[in-house]
Amino acid sequence: MSDKMEINWLKEVKNRRDEIVYELREFLQYDSVYDEKTRKAGAPFGTKIEAALLHLLNLGKKANFSVRNLEGYAGYIEMGQGEESVGILCHIDVVPPGEGWSSPPFAAEIQNDRIVARGALDDKGPTIAAFFAMRIIHELNLSIKRRVRLIIGTDEERNWECVDFYFRHEEMPTVGIVPDADFPIIVSEKGVLDVEVSIPFHDTSEHPVRLQTFYAGERLNMVPDRAIASLICSHESTEAIKASFDHFIEEHQLEGKAKAENGLLMLTLEGKSAHGSTPEKGINAAVKLAQFLHHVNGLSDPFIQFISEHLRETNGAGLSIACSDDVSGPLTINAGRFAYTYGETGTIGVNIRYPVTVDVETFLAGLQAHNHRIMNHLKPSYVEKDHPLIRTLQTVYKRQTGEEATLLAIGGGTYARALKTGVAFGPLFPGEEDTAHQKDESISIDQLLRATALYAEAIYELASQ
Repeated sequence: MSDKMEINWLKEVKNRRDEIVYELREFLQYDSVYDEKTRKAGAPFGTKIEAALLHLLNLGKKANFSVRNLEGYAGYIEMGQGEESVGILCHIDVVPPGEGWSSPPFAAEIQNDRIVARGALDDKGPTIAAFFAMRIIHELNLSIKRRVRLIIGTDEERNWECVDFYFRHEEMPTVGIVPDADFPIIVSEKGVLDVEVSIPFHDTSEHPVRLQTFYAGERLNMVPDRAIASLICSHESTEAIKASFDHFIEEHQLEGKAKAENGLLMLTLEGKSAHGSTPEKGINAAVKLAQFLHHVNGLSDPFIQFISEHLRETNGAGLSIACSDDVSGPLTINAGRFAYTYGETGTIGVNIRYPVTVDVETFLAGLQAHNHRIMNHLKPSYVEKDHPLIRTLQTVYKRQTGEEATLLAIGGGTYARALKTGVAFGPLFPGEEDTAHQKDESISIDQLLRATALYAEAIYELASQ
């Protein structure tokens, strides 16, 4: 087939619909959450992620592609020849599923033409879409000038050790796309800082009500949807706090419960999870619970005071680090992990996303007033709008959708920032609900097929240059 304009990419995808859906559902059944307990040589992030990686590499072998496992840190599936290459950077690890799903989170059930599973949207669905895009080009026997390499990350949701390892041992693609965000095209991504704030212990044993424990959150890039605190107090205080808590959750239209057990008053508050790049879309259970505790008579604890006074806003104003620019918008913060036990230093893990044109040192000064350490730092990413990569993706997107390919800026941190020249490209279409990191995460079959068609043409165009 010599004339690329004659290819009906969506038709080619739909001809493989059943196989695409089947392979995605199979892949989603791997519980590829980071598992510290099963780390070993060849499985640096645990055997569950290792199993998912081996499964995908085996699909590549069956398709007659070249594959390589880089000691379990990453892998790749490659086709074609040439010195230059097109990289498609995906990841197969997922965040913990949490609770409250309508079906088991790794069952990959189909509900209302949507595949429901942890990782369906972030990022196993797009990974399978990109893999089949490569297969279609290969099966149509199309001539390309650049190699195409599907690069498989395994630690994106945690510390990015996978891409660090990969690029220490492998080449940088000439250009790349990352199917892990939104369509049309994301040309700018905010910088990302993971910071742990420490709250020194203060003896509050003389107070009528004492905070014994406070816990919430599993990942810094997820809004905590549940917070649990335990208090030591008298019987009279217990009854008063329970009544006040019931009033608080009713007033704020939240869910929660207060229960006295083993000499403690246990308070549980439910929030709403969301991706750490859009904390305003969630309800931070820990912040809400701290706001309640801050006004409990007889309770005075620096840990609760810090949360209530400094973490209420998601724009960083409470920490004196609020800033913005015209390219990528305002800074956001997500307080994602909380841990406190009486007698010990309390810790709060905060995920900060800062504008692309802002010097990180200009707002870090605001954190100097608090005990903190920087755990991870991903610098901003930006590709100029007139770059050939951008023009190619714009042409493909408009040709297939009939819509203009608006250039976007996001707070999310995708692998695009690991590339010398790369952007995030889909899979979420305008108007589609973003369920990443939420319960009942899902991808519509229609969205999956349309994204596959876009990836197929985009990869072919980029590999033909």
